[in-house]
Amino acid sequence: MSRTAEQIAALRRALDAETRATSDFDLNPEVALPAGRILRPAGVLLALTEGAKGLNLVLTKRSSRLKHHPGQIAFPGGKQDDGDADAIAAALREAEEEVGVVPDEVELIARGAPYITGTGFRIVPVIGVLPGDFEPKPDPHEVDSVFEAPLSFLMKAANHHRHSTRWKGQVRSYYEMPWQGHRIWGVTAGIIRALYDRLYEPGEETE
Repeated sequence: MSRTAEQIAALRRALDAETRATSDFDLNPEVALPAGRILRPAGVLLALTEGAKGLNLVLTKRSSRLKHHPGQIAFPGGKQDDGDADAIAAALREAEEEVGVVPDEVELIARGAPYITGTGFRIVPVIGVLPGDFEPKPDPHEVDSVFEAPLSFLMKAANHHRHSTRWKGQVRSYYEMPWQGHRIWGVTAGIIRALYDRLYEPGEETE
């Protein structure tokens, strides 16, 4: 079995069963959530490509002209619209709009546990493999650039740096995973960390 086939099989096994949602607040249990908060559904595509040394994860740098989270590193995806059947459909639609993914060409592997954000979204991570000839076509209105990071790098706890900052008068902790000048942090890093926690036992890592 090839390196990429082993990684795909491991992802399928780990994500086969349902598990509890993860959250921005897992690192910040002291933060009180507003009573009666209504979460907005969303989906993101954890798009995998096959590289020479294993799977890579496709990430985007959001346009610096966007109103929300300009210039941040993110997965292709967004909020679920009324016309979307579910969060998977939303993730694929947004990925097509943002970076040119053809939904019918994505080999869907699984859906991860929902991730709850501090801004009130319930994000479903959708994991899928892109065709070998995929070339990103970023929408310049939404995406400044597209890049790939090795899954083996992202699945090492040593690369998950925990930091804190003050936000709205409270100290908030978050993960950050620097990769070749890209600052992967916040929700994106939180979803990656949640995937790592599903795949590996404490102390266990990829080579």
